[in-house]
Amino acid sequence: MVKLRLKRCGRKQRIVAIDVRSRREGRDLRKVGFYDPIENQTHLNVPAILYFLEKGAQPTGTVHDILKKAGVFTELRFNHTQFT
Repeated sequence: MVKLRLKRCGRKQRIVAIDVRSRREGRDLRKVGFYDPIENQTHLNVPAILYFLEKGAQPTGTVHDILKKAGVFTELRFNHTQFT
């Protein structure tokens, strides 16, 4: 199973798609954004995130909150209604 979770990288934290069995600092499948808690900045690759969510990736709690704040889940619902 694939998860969307945070990976430490200095003071910024990358949001990556990674296999569940990998360690926190293990090899990721793809970098899909980063989060800087000090500056409160977020940069997301929304098409890549939507791709992984549609394939069944599960975000961790913190990443879920970041994506919810950015409005990614509303785009996910919009894309599903668009294809049906």
